[in-house]
Amino acid sequence: MDPARGRLEGDRYGVTLAPWDYLLMPFNQHQFPDLFWPVVVASAALLVVQIVLYNVRSRALHRFEPLVTMQEWLLWTGFCTFGLLLVMSLFQWYFLFVLTTIVIGVACYVWVRFRHWPPEIAGYNQQLRRARFFSQARYKHPEATIRTRRRRRRR
Repeated sequence: MDPARGRLEGDRYGVTLAPWDYLLMPFNQHQFPDLFWPVVVASAALLVVQIVLYNVRSRALHRFEPLVTMQEWLLWTGFCTFGLLLVMSLFQWYFLFVLTTIVIGVACYVWVRFRHWPPEIAGYNQQLRRARFFSQARYKHPEATIRTRRRRRRR
């Protein structure tokens, strides 16, 4: 039995330590063979997806400032979270930091998308509705767009 790894040498997936003892182990493929590669691959894939999604959505919504700003917040939240996970796996940080980064990153991502920006977007939609109403009211009369002839003044 290898006490530093917490498993039997012949047993690849043996769990012999308490759950809290794994928090202070380095996050690498030898200590966490079932978590390491899925976390690394998912972080890299989600980082690429986040960057592509930001480029596509910001070009599609370039006229709507609150939506573009929300996409920017989501980009930086995803960039920080997934980038940190890649760095932590590369330099073998303690699993406690990896787990904390995942929890805080996902919580921040959900907060930005579902808590912080919906009131801003609702206010912006109300402003657009108000502008559209006044624009339609201006041209409500059928002859509102027809120019009338101006009479020339005689001196």
